[in-house]
Amino acid sequence: MMAEFAGRHIGPQSKDLAHMLAAVGVASVDELVNQTVPDAIRNETALDVAPAMSESDYLRHVYALSQKNQVFATYIGQGYHPSATPAVIQRNILENPGWYTAYTPYQAEIAQGRLEALLNFQTMVIDLTGMEIANASLLDEATAAAEAMSLLMAARSRDQQKRGANKFFVDRQVFAQTRGLLETRSTPMDIELVVGDMESFQPSPEFFGALCQYPNAVGQIEDIRGFIQTCQNAEIRVAVAADLLSLTLLTAPGDMGADVVLGTSQRFGIPMGFGGPHAAFFASKEDYKRFMPGRIIGRTIDVDGGPALRMALQTREQHIKRDRATSNICTSQVLLAVMAGMYGVYHGPEGLKRIATEVHRKAQGMSVALKALGYTTLNTHVFDTLHVEADAALQAAVRQATESAKINVGYTEQGILISTHEVMNTADAQSLVDALAAAKGTATVPFALGEVALPSALARQTAYMTHPVFSSYRSETEMMRYIKKLERRDIALNHSMIPLGSCTMKLNAAAEMLPLSWPSFGQIHPFAPLAQAAGYMEVIRSLERDLAVVTGFDATTLQPNSGAQGEYSGLLVIRAYHHSRGDYHRKTALIPSSAHGTNPASAVMAGMDVVVVACDEKGNIDLA
Repeated sequence: MMAEFAGRHIGPQSKDLAHMLAAVGVASVDELVNQTVPDAIRNETALDVAPAMSESDYLRHVYALSQKNQVFATYIGQGYHPSATPAVIQRNILENPGWYTAYTPYQAEIAQGRLEALLNFQTMVIDLTGMEIANASLLDEATAAAEAMSLLMAARSRDQQKRGANKFFVDRQVFAQTRGLLETRSTPMDIELVVGDMESFQPSPEFFGALCQYPNAVGQIEDIRGFIQTCQNAEIRVAVAADLLSLTLLTAPGDMGADVVLGTSQRFGIPMGFGGPHAAFFASKEDYKRFMPGRIIGRTIDVDGGPALRMALQTREQHIKRDRATSNICTSQVLLAVMAGMYGVYHGPEGLKRIATEVHRKAQGMSVALKALGYTTLNTHVFDTLHVEADAALQAAVRQATESAKINVGYTEQGILISTHEVMNTADAQSLVDALAAAKGTATVPFALGEVALPSALARQTAYMTHPVFSSYRSETEMMRYIKKLERRDIALNHSMIPLGSCTMKLNAAAEMLPLSWPSFGQIHPFAPLAQAAGYMEVIRSLERDLAVVTGFDATTLQPNSGAQGEYSGLLVIRAYHHSRGDYHRKTALIPSSAHGTNPASAVMAGMDVVVVACDEKGNIDLA
């Protein structure tokens, strides 16, 4: 049974093996290993890992792990929200090897379907943000913010470069996880991060860029036009981290003068998944197109003169520019960008606006109920998040009452956060009101949807998503046929082997993909109490241990969510080690010319100078 899984998943059968061994001129697998793995580096010790399972045993095991997770009703927010994945998208994209086994679309002629799906994502992002160009896509919102900081640093004027402008302002109401990553990324780049209140920000020549959140981390909708104008008058460029769904109702940051707009598309039909994966979006003014990170899909003409799609401006990217690339970003969550784009296609502009309006009305109704219970809200204009005043004693009472009712809310130094979302229904809202009443020791009140109460000065006036693709596929049948039409334009592993391979050519078995669709994994918020994520934590700790055993290291981190980010993390560890010894001058990275393009790009991001080591035609390092 154990051999059956490996044999079916990997192959080859015995007759195939004999043919393959003959083709390379050896008699056995042992002989092949003896000829290719030098004795000096061969590990003769059996790995101390758990024995293999059969496929059926594995499925029982992983299901048991999933049941150790506790799915609570979640109103924590902070960039992660329960979202309804349309069944037509779940079945035909997320669970379809025609989409999840396809390779990065470097070969446009075998990727026209995915390229169109990604162009839909870009078009949706451009329209909602009010910007001129967008990529497809990035790893998460925090990474996108760090990429915006890098872009604005690289795009400094000559005068700013001459005077050494290296300060980047971050409003303190930007999500905490974003601020944390900016702190990590800024230091190796010699960028000084300045965190403060944008209302009192005083520009100076040392600043080159700034970042604010819209709506902000505690839910307040701020009119950021004055802040943007103040910054730009001082030649300081502004990035805005925005909630994509809110932009169906609020003035687009691009219409306010923002230089870059970024965020997450997670609430466009993507499960929270304890924090990932999900696709970030990144849009900017046309002026910055050659500084943008990641792939950009554009239109072109094929050899017969017909319209076609391809990845545009690739000379910015790591697989070509290497140590001079704009970023080390590589695969960047294409599957999730495809799903988010299809969510936009399926719902269309009117559907997204309806969902956003309902989310907002739930927040307004919750505000009314809270006031009736004697609570005080600290924000005035909100889209979906209420900041409710609560001292330590009341916070403790709220935590006890809500968690007893299997509900999670967020907490700040001043109070609690309640973020409404698409999945929340009237019964869910009433349960939350009941728990908050219990925390106060008072009688509950009925919940009802509130009225729209957005600031009129920030109400959206411009149209969006006017391309016919966003109004053509409303029925499930139409949507299924559109998805299938695009799938047929691609080559993925469900058709054949792919004639191009690299670090992302890893086929996951169907049994390994199935748990992605289980709510017990998908509906866990990343900031939920760890006791509610016991299954996830067991998976994480087990994998960390096994990877440490396999690699021979003492510990492992699973924090990086791509190979390129893993390289970057490793280089930061090396950098920190040298700094701990006072060796600040040791910042040269030797990288073979045959290395993946992300390697030199990551080294530069880690503040290192790259020296390329020559290789022969077979990729062997020239040690002479």
